[in-house]
Amino acid sequence: MWKFLPYIAKNLWRNRTRSALTISGAAVAMFVFTFVGSVQEGLANLNRGSQTERSLIVFQANRFCPSTSRLPEEHARILAKMPGIEEAVPIKVFMNNCRASLDLVVFHGMPAEKLRKVRDLNLVSGDWSTYEKQRDAAMVGQALARRRSLAIGDRFSIGELTVTVAGIFTAANAADESFIYTHLEFLQRMRGMKNSVGTVTQIEILLAEGTDAKAMCRSIDEKFRTGAIQTDTRPKGVFQARAVGDLVDLIGFAHYLGYACVALVLTLVGTTTLMAVQDRVREHAVLQTLGFSWQRIFGLVLVESLTVSLTGGVVGTGLALAILSWKGLAVGSEGVTIAFSTSPLLAVIGLAATSIVGLAAGIVPAWTAARAEIVESLRSI
Repeated sequence: MWKFLPYIAKNLWRNRTRSALTISGAAVAMFVFTFVGSVQEGLANLNRGSQTERSLIVFQANRFCPSTSRLPEEHARILAKMPGIEEAVPIKVFMNNCRASLDLVVFHGMPAEKLRKVRDLNLVSGDWSTYEKQRDAAMVGQALARRRSLAIGDRFSIGELTVTVAGIFTAANAADESFIYTHLEFLQRMRGMKNSVGTVTQIEILLAEGTDAKAMCRSIDEKFRTGAIQTDTRPKGVFQARAVGDLVDLIGFAHYLGYACVALVLTLVGTTTLMAVQDRVREHAVLQTLGFSWQRIFGLVLVESLTVSLTGGVVGTGLALAILSWKGLAVGSEGVTIAFSTSPLLAVIGLAATSIVGLAAGIVPAWTAARAEIVESLRSI
């Protein structure tokens, strides 16, 4: 079949306007399909990793948005002494928007000596010493740095908060690359944060191996039940799932949009291939008279359909992955972000889907061309 590829290319070029429109339509559909798949994969990756499984989040009870949670920083020192707890890290959270947003900027203020212990960060530029010594220094995730065009030494402001970029990092969990880490005390003393000194938004607990997470959650909440401020402790994965609950429903609905894109490619390619077959009825009859078997004609039409679909799929999927990789997009809510994934698996799924659709779309037109009667086809106009 490979030796007939020039013939297939000439057929596509013969109706190049129609072919270009079909390829463009397939590319747009696969572009959307890839975007939908990337956010779904980002949601699946949100809670992966052994560190997430061993982490708890202590939050103020009956609070939702991080800006409403205020816990005494002293709670972290009390919790650190409990059996089964390796680390208790006080974290102050500040963000530009508590609602769902595609441009959520989240600051996590924590003690500098704790940052490298509880986060798996790989510094790609800048240095840790500058961050640790400079009061307003910040470590910025690479995805956020790309979106905001930030470089080492830049001053970056959100509202009344201004920091200096001391380092840019990548992370094992892509969602962390949309965060900015800065010093806890600096965030507590920022202008506009009244009565913030000595308080934090949440406390992140890193459990020792073998510790029962659910039992520890109950123990922590019971410890502060009679205090002035009660706590609500959850495993980190459960906490994040609750924060992005509305987004999870929306992303789940977007799953059907992906199916609709695949159906669109099927319709476009199938219609175009059928029209091409109808335009070449006599040509296929001549091929049959020259000795081409019906199986050969069936294969030629099927490969033509596959070529159109796969070309559109490569263009659409490739363009989507390029934009996602460069922009580092993420969607977030209540301080939790879902990064749009750009894994090789997503590219394989996109190309596999468009290949299957191309073959499926070509079956009916290919069968029509292969089983047509020679005499009737030669009489057609």
